[in-house]
Amino acid sequence: MKNTILLFLFICTVHFSCQPPAAPITEDSKSCDYNEFKTPGEFQSGGVEMIELKEGHEVWTKRVGNSPMKVLILHGGPALTHEYLECFDSFFPQAGIEFYHYDQLGSYYSDQPDNDSLWNIPRFVEEVEQVRVKLGLNSDNFYLMGNSWGGILAMEYALKYQQNMKGMIVLNMTADFDKYEAYNAKLRAQMRPSLLDSLSFYEKKNDFANPIYQDLVFNEYYTKHILRRPAAEWPEPVLRSFKHINQHVYEYMQGPSEFVPGGILKGWSVWDKLPTLTVPTLMVGAKYDTMNPAEMEEMATLVQNGRSLISQKGGHLAIWDDQEFMMEGIISFIKDVYEEKFE
Repeated sequence: MKNTILLFLFICTVHFSCQPPAAPITEDSKSCDYNEFKTPGEFQSGGVEMIELKEGHEVWTKRVGNSPMKVLILHGGPALTHEYLECFDSFFPQAGIEFYHYDQLGSYYSDQPDNDSLWNIPRFVEEVEQVRVKLGLNSDNFYLMGNSWGGILAMEYALKYQQNMKGMIVLNMTADFDKYEAYNAKLRAQMRPSLLDSLSFYEKKNDFANPIYQDLVFNEYYTKHILRRPAAEWPEPVLRSFKHINQHVYEYMQGPSEFVPGGILKGWSVWDKLPTLTVPTLMVGAKYDTMNPAEMEEMATLVQNGRSLISQKGGHLAIWDDQEFMMEGIISFIKDVYEEKFE
């Protein structure tokens, strides 16, 4: 038995030692172009790139995939993070779509300067333009997609820079803040009287940070109109993003609560400017959203090249609670525009 084992080892040794040595990898023999996939900087860090703005601050971006179809995603809040949009990681790469996560200035992974003069729409528009240029996106490949506040920013960007875009996707955002406020009041009025009394009790004292008030809003409103799942079933990326919100910037721009809009966005509207948009646009809404889905449908008719996508099951984050429908519709729009099949 011992001799048999030694013979087997000898044969294996001879066999492998007789194989020709593997050819060294050279610049000419590489099967892919390293530079095609790398991002700027000394080291490669999974697509992450910190982009320096003209003001000297930096914002965080992360590229996923490699494709001639490129989507820059604008998160909501204001001052939430890209994290609740990580669901796109499970769909866009398989569809052959390159995309960029991006934390706007003031958000968790980017610089958070203590300067309220920075929190205004025109400056954010210019920030997006700087990011676009730095990432090398252009009218041949660049789709801008924004959710909620990100939808406001996307529409404002398009009104100034639509010549730089291939297409735009507005997720769950009306083009008029007063309309949003009125629709929220309508949804609030449908709540039971005892709950309304409790909400009013804290609101009259401006006690919006009270844990009881926050729990009431979350459990009684968010689970019905933001993401239609019990609180215990909310996805981890969404909860992580909420945990990382810059509350000061949110309140400065949006107001202290969904029910008490009062920040600098109050009175904002581009409704009458939508007909000037020629870029192919997908307006996305949902039946149980905090935005009126009928307005999203109408907005798709006001732009010159529009399409609407309305979920019958989802809320404000229908990209989570009606994923299959939403992802199929968004991906179809991107591909139709790229393949010049958009109608």
